[in-house]
Amino acid sequence: MPIVTPLTKLLNIRMPIVQGGMQWVGVPKLVAAVSNAGGLGVLTALTQPSPAALRTAIQETRKMTTKPFGVNITLLPSIKPPDYAGYARAAVEEGVRIFETAGHSPGELIKYFKANGCIVIHKCTTIRHAKSAAKHGVDVLSIDGFECAGHPGEEDIGGLVLLARAAKELQIPYIASGGIADARGYAAALALGAAGINMGTRFMCTVESPIHQNIKEKIVASSEQDTVHIFRTMHNTARVFKNKISMEVVAIERRPGGAKFEDIRELVSGQRGRLVYENGDPDYGIWSAGISVGLINDIPMCEDLLRTMEKGVDEVINDLSSLVVKSKL
Repeated sequence: MPIVTPLTKLLNIRMPIVQGGMQWVGVPKLVAAVSNAGGLGVLTALTQPSPAALRTAIQETRKMTTKPFGVNITLLPSIKPPDYAGYARAAVEEGVRIFETAGHSPGELIKYFKANGCIVIHKCTTIRHAKSAAKHGVDVLSIDGFECAGHPGEEDIGGLVLLARAAKELQIPYIASGGIADARGYAAALALGAAGINMGTRFMCTVESPIHQNIKEKIVASSEQDTVHIFRTMHNTARVFKNKISMEVVAIERRPGGAKFEDIRELVSGQRGRLVYENGDPDYGIWSAGISVGLINDIPMCEDLLRTMEKGVDEVINDLSSLVVKSKL
């Protein structure tokens, strides 16, 4: 039987599984595959070089799926900020009505989306930030635990505690993000009160993912010990794959007196990271990966992945129900 939650009802999707927005990864082919499989695919706006290019990506996605899909816009510190408003306007004008937002001070974006009748999922790494986002009118919160790829925040709170806190303190639906790659994690998130799950690294390692086969195979061969945090000393922590470049960055940050961003700028260039995905050399640049790499041992099609998770979560829930001892009275 399908899992029905406030998320499936709100988004009109069959499974409460969201493909998180990922730079260079959330492109039309993957997004359509996830949505066609019953989840929610999410285009990453900033993967596209301009708002006009995002329009084209949305149109391409619509050619491949009639199912709901969303667009991610993440606001991060930048010397030259992207045209966030332009990306938002382009997506809304193309008819997108589901958005995933993340990062610093998204209030104006959220206000714009809500004024245009959109559903907003906002990613947070703390309960206080989640409460603030709820006050801005978001519909769903995505709660990112310390296990996640990308930016886990600075407070290092794991998902087990963070999600339990969310169940006690949040008044709107939330989904679990970070460290989830199989049916056990899916079931655990539901048990902790989540209305669904967000997966990033797991979707990187699928047939429809645009990244190089070598990188997918590297993920399969890796363990939960193969990620590392960079930018810790700069209070902009990011979890990335542990390779020659990321360990060099960590070494520079640990030098006496610390480091400035200028000291590592070339090493952490986004273009180098993009080439990792294109050329397949896992040591060429920085690339995001969550500790869920330790749970990934195959490269399935999205449809097969979601069907396996759907079947698996049902089995886990049934196994748990068998533990209940019924009174003889």
